[in-house]
Amino acid sequence: MPRVERRQRKAAERRGRRSERIAELWLMLKGYQILARRVRLPMGEIDLIARRSQVLAFVEVKQRKSLALAQDAVSELAWRRISAAAATWAARRNDLVTLTWRYDLVAIVEGQRPHHFRDYWRP
Repeated sequence: MPRVERRQRKAAERRGRRSERIAELWLMLKGYQILARRVRLPMGEIDLIARRSQVLAFVEVKQRKSLALAQDAVSELAWRRISAAAATWAARRNDLVTLTWRYDLVAIVEGQRPHHFRDYWRP
């Protein structure tokens, strides 16, 4: 991999991690408890898993130049992978079986407060 491409990938990774930290703090300010970060499983990955009351939210975080671009950044296939990863992760946690599941999106746009879209996608 060329050096320039490697630097661009590292910069994108840093932006992604920063955006996830911002989203995490935003959710915590809204009363969510963060249960897991950057869950990576063979079938997919989940940026954040958060709980508030009886709701378990599997959260995808996207940082883009505009809100519309962030909202369109996750494909149907990606949501299906997130859903499969969520099922696998939750199967290991008997204490969460009775909670209502939700798939949320947190959009990060420079110069704006985070946008939290609850129940953004449904399987």
